[in-house]
Amino acid sequence: MTTHSKRKFLPALILLIAVFHPAWLIAQTAEVSAVSAVAASAKVDASAPMAIRILAGRSAIVDVGSPITRVSLTSADIADALVTSSSQLLVHGKTPGTISMFVWSRGGAIQRYEVSVSRDVAKLAEQIHQLFPKESIAVESNGRNIVLAGTVPSKEIAEKAVEVAGGFTEKKDEVVSLLQVQPLAAATNQVLLRVRFAEVSRSALTEAGVSFFTSPTGVQNTIGRVTTQQFPAPGFEGLEYSKDSPDFGAPVKAASGKFTFSDFLNFFLFSEKYDLGLMIKALQNRGLFQSLAEPNLVAESGKEASFLAGGEFPIPVWQGGTGIGGITVQFKEFGIRLNFTPTVVGDDRVHLKVRPEVSTLDFANAVVLQGFRIPALSTRRTETELELRNGQTFAIAGLMNNTLNSTMQKIPGIGDIPILGQLFRSKAAQKDQTELVVMITPEILRTDSPGVSATLPRLTEPYLAPAPQNKSLPSPPPAFPSTRP
Repeated sequence: MTTHSKRKFLPALILLIAVFHPAWLIAQTAEVSAVSAVAASAKVDASAPMAIRILAGRSAIVDVGSPITRVSLTSADIADALVTSSSQLLVHGKTPGTISMFVWSRGGAIQRYEVSVSRDVAKLAEQIHQLFPKESIAVESNGRNIVLAGTVPSKEIAEKAVEVAGGFTEKKDEVVSLLQVQPLAAATNQVLLRVRFAEVSRSALTEAGVSFFTSPTGVQNTIGRVTTQQFPAPGFEGLEYSKDSPDFGAPVKAASGKFTFSDFLNFFLFSEKYDLGLMIKALQNRGLFQSLAEPNLVAESGKEASFLAGGEFPIPVWQGGTGIGGITVQFKEFGIRLNFTPTVVGDDRVHLKVRPEVSTLDFANAVVLQGFRIPALSTRRTETELELRNGQTFAIAGLMNNTLNSTMQKIPGIGDIPILGQLFRSKAAQKDQTELVVMITPEILRTDSPGVSATLPRLTEPYLAPAPQNKSLPSPPPAFPSTRP
């Protein structure tokens, strides 16, 4: 190329740069503005979250509207997400709670979602409505908790509704009760319970035994006694004798002595002529004991009442530890006890839960511990639920306790001889039988009832007329006037 041609091309190049340079600058500025706009739009999307509400165990489809490149959740234990297509998500609720979900699009935009998973209380609300059709109880879900709200007529219905809702949670503490007991326009009915405890104890005792003995001087200088030791037999005391010769078999010149008796038993016979005696133990004893308690208790419908007629006995309890231990005393109740819960059903029926108990101290089975004798308890107890009409009586019987104790002693050999061996045997037999009967009569006291008695007991006139002041009353006449002239 010639120098002339170069000179012609240089001005054209300068003119071309001068023409196109502003457009290139404008394009670069526009590209930077577009990137800033995208970043600004991503920030705006992230600051405006969308709410997704699903139930635990349910799923929902979310349409993002643009191709998805990435998904992130703050906690996978509450909810999980699965990409089903280029622009759709399947969100699955696991446990109650609230988390955040971020979705990145292919263009760089970020969309934030607030995923709230709650319990499915529709089935619980339906069951509450079926079980308590007359009550206005609302069931709501608050995160992990179930909230019961509304008004109920009694505290018992509120507790039962909470128990029903507890079956839909893992823990009973996850049920929040906002139920309020509405104030009653009138007082509730009360129940008067008339109770009669009757305990009949029968006992029979039979004793039979024979003891033979000689006089203190003996028969032909021979002293003897035959007894089974079951019953007291006579003894000998102050025995003295003298002989002319100390030889074996020498005759006794003189003898003396006396009897000792601890119990003459039933029959005592002694022959001074033959120096022989007889004691017979033949005794029969029958006893009858009856105790009766008649408590009358009034309780509000649905409330528990108790009654105890008896006492308390001390029980020592060892309090051990690292240091020096000690003994504390606790008291345990015994006697006639009654616990009952009446509930008025309808106008003329009473649902009754009753638990009568009778306990007595049993020293035969007592335990001795470090010098303390702790008696056992002989207890008869029953518990039942039933419905009765107003004024109807039911009885609990058959609580019996039978005890038989028999002891026989005999002299070996001779006591086994037929007929004659009966004289060398002794026998004692004791039989005890105790029966407890409980009779209960409920009576409904209406709200307008005066109670057990319409009026308090009052004396219609004073027992003694007041004496006038400064005067004395005359002496009464003698009860047995004298008949002497």
